[in-house]
Amino acid sequence: MAKNKESEQFTYSGEKARQGEIILRTRTRRIIFIAGLVGFIVLALAVRLAF
Repeated sequence: MAKNKESEQFTYSGEKARQGEIILRTRTRRIIFIAGLVGFIVLALAVRLAF
């Protein structure tokens, strides 16, 4: 049996189709996010200096 392709398509509004966003509403979340970025940079520098 062949399925009808048109009946399987989904339509999303522009609001639902957007990419995700980072929500840093509280101060704690902002601090954790920035600490993670700084930690990644420090780790990258340490690995680069080790080799």
